[in-house]
Amino acid sequence: MQALLDWVDQVASQPELHSALIGFGSIVLAAVVWLAFGRLTSIVIRRTSTSADDRIVAALRGPVVYSILLGGLTLLVKDAGLPGAFEYVTMGVLITAIALIWAVAAMRVGHVMLELISERVDHIKWIEPKTLPLFNMFLNIVVVGGFLYFFCIAWHIPLTSWLTSAGIVGIAVGFAAKDTLANLFSGIFIIADAPYRLGDYVVLDNTIRGVVVEIGMRSTRILTRDDIEVTVPNAVIGNAQIVNETGGPYEKMRVRVKVSVAYGSDVDKVREVLMSCVAGVDFLCTSPAPRVRFREFGDSGLLFELLTWIEEPVYRGRVLDELNTRVYRALSAAGIEIPYTKYDVYIKETPDGGSTS
Repeated sequence: MQALLDWVDQVASQPELHSALIGFGSIVLAAVVWLAFGRLTSIVIRRTSTSADDRIVAALRGPVVYSILLGGLTLLVKDAGLPGAFEYVTMGVLITAIALIWAVAAMRVGHVMLELISERVDHIKWIEPKTLPLFNMFLNIVVVGGFLYFFCIAWHIPLTSWLTSAGIVGIAVGFAAKDTLANLFSGIFIIADAPYRLGDYVVLDNTIRGVVVEIGMRSTRILTRDDIEVTVPNAVIGNAQIVNETGGPYEKMRVRVKVSVAYGSDVDKVREVLMSCVAGVDFLCTSPAPRVRFREFGDSGLLFELLTWIEEPVYRGRVLDELNTRVYRALSAAGIEIPYTKYDVYIKETPDGGSTS
């Protein structure tokens, strides 16, 4: 032990030996780490079914080794006692190179992690394949910001003035692009909250009804039943009432056929006639079963509703057409009157001034 301490003191007292030891140690350590990462990569490939793990290990292998070598050079520069200006430039270049290497590595590892997370949409809802470019962009911004921070530290650049300028520029850009940012963040919230998905039938503010064909970061596209594509900004959707007809425990949807019959009609017969209209209609569900409800006493008739369930919302139009046709024909055949508004016009005086009485 004493011999080792004496050797260390001897090396410390001789700058040439000290520098050689630093250089040799850096190279040996870098070689050991390189071989260890190669061994780790082979183990990971054998034990995992995905390529994400070995891609991460491969992305970290080079930066760790290069950082060891550049770190050794940094210690050599410090130990050499170079002139102030030369040491300033050399140290700045070395630290900048290390920061750049790790910035590239962070981007590669981050992209692999985001891809891996986006494939697990069953567990993580807010990162999906269609939102992956957005999160990659955020990752790049964070990494570039971190690199610039270490770049300023390496070259002894004061950050206060730069942060102040960046804050002012950020405020100006925020005001200029507030609508775009509102749509962007609304798109993120829509994807995270998932009020609808691709292929769902939705109604926005009781005005737009159609199937969702695309959910973007700025807008959502809806194809109406008239085969017209409507692009709605996500900020508008974020403040709108959304009725998802495909949502719920299943895609079934209840269809209502409202009909009025004259006062004096046999209520039981009306029920029987309406129930007979559902037999053989396509796209109707047997469960829940169709039913008839006597709703209220109207101004000119008794108001009934025939309630049926269809398999998917897309069939609502054709089912309503078929049921309305059957209900009208069945009531007419049964002699049940469908009342309608009537107006009596009384003429008090003819154009020639004569009385009508």
